[in-house]
Amino acid sequence: MSQSHIQTSNGANRAPLYFAGMAALIIAVGFLQSWNSALFILNMGLVSAIMALGVNLQWGFAGLFNVGVMGFVALGGLAVVLVPTSPVGEAWQAGGMRVLFALALGVATIVGAIVAWHKLPKNKLRALVVAIILIAGFFIFRAVFDPAVAAIEAVNPAISGNLGGLGLPVLLAWPVGGLFAAGAAWLVAKTALGLRSDYLAIATLGIAEIIIAVLKNEDWLGRGVKNVIGLPRPVPYEIDLQQSEWFVGLMQSMGADPVTASSIFVKLCYAGLFLAVILLLIAAMQLALNSPWGRMMRAIRDNEVSSEAMGKNVTGRHLQIFVLGAAICGLAGAMMTTLDGQLTPSSYQPLRYTFLVWVMVIVGGSGNNWGAVLGGLFIWFLWVEVEPIGRFIAELVTSGMADTSVVKQTILDRTVYVRPLTMGLVLLFVLRFNPRGLLPER
Repeated sequence: MSQSHIQTSNGANRAPLYFAGMAALIIAVGFLQSWNSALFILNMGLVSAIMALGVNLQWGFAGLFNVGVMGFVALGGLAVVLVPTSPVGEAWQAGGMRVLFALALGVATIVGAIVAWHKLPKNKLRALVVAIILIAGFFIFRAVFDPAVAAIEAVNPAISGNLGGLGLPVLLAWPVGGLFAAGAAWLVAKTALGLRSDYLAIATLGIAEIIIAVLKNEDWLGRGVKNVIGLPRPVPYEIDLQQSEWFVGLMQSMGADPVTASSIFVKLCYAGLFLAVILLLIAAMQLALNSPWGRMMRAIRDNEVSSEAMGKNVTGRHLQIFVLGAAICGLAGAMMTTLDGQLTPSSYQPLRYTFLVWVMVIVGGSGNNWGAVLGGLFIWFLWVEVEPIGRFIAELVTSGMADTSVVKQTILDRTVYVRPLTMGLVLLFVLRFNPRGLLPER
């Protein structure tokens, strides 16, 4: 029996133990800190695990290096603004239809340029015609778009200044967020997948920064840096539970504080929804992995040249799996924004929504779906807990020093670096001693 097969078997046997250990850590937080803190770690860990599943689908199954996870997650968050929130009627009257018309003009300009490029003969006239279409289309687009946006953003800018949404159920925003991310991924991949892998990385990084810039600056769309708060949620509100006779009576019969219990109940509802989504995703991904399609994807990942020689459409399959992985990241982004109850474009940072997700995939085990879930839970737990633990240790070590001590103040001030330091050390040790991750690919 080969060493890799032994390692894989051992990883599979250790999986229940690892997840039991994670459950014990979260329960320990509940007893030592609070159950609200424990459920916060659980819920955000589950959302992070879904992000890791999306990246694992791209990298673990196809070897595609996506460093634009942040952008796809942000598009999912935007869907929670555009789908469930109520439309702003006055903003639509001020310029809503003009904005849609301007966007249609922009799309028509791009399509017209593409058609002209393909239809006209290859000469200098073709380049001139395409340039004229693009330049003229740009100025016409701006002439219609800019006044409409100014009119929309002038409508109650303190509380709205945007078009709002469609007023649909918030759960519908989750798959729509996946569709938004899938659309952006298709545009990037259609251009970059035929090139070298490093070009794909550059393209995804660029599209992520463009998406965040649009979210920050286009107030008519999602209020920009003014943020959107009070987003609809698929679970009860704490205040409604606290005013509900059945809930208050139940908590009093259990000897629990209804105020604290309402917050815990809401977080448990979210945990149930997130667990259901993860189980559905893993079931679908496991079926795909064990199907002929999954075996073909792994064959392409391991040797693209041989797969192409066997008649496989490598670029087409890469496009397919890249879009699917981005859609899962968009789904996770919509779920996270729903959990937060607000869209804050400035909070999307590459460290949290790209680097950390990659650490989750690598530590959990690239190519293993359960490994991605484990990595998501474990790394998020560390991300939340290492800083307060580091602060506690620093205060304990410096407890004998005077409050005016420069050494004590320096040590306490540097505890903010414990979090990224821990992530780097965990990644370093895993790559050195267990490069296939905690749960290797089977």
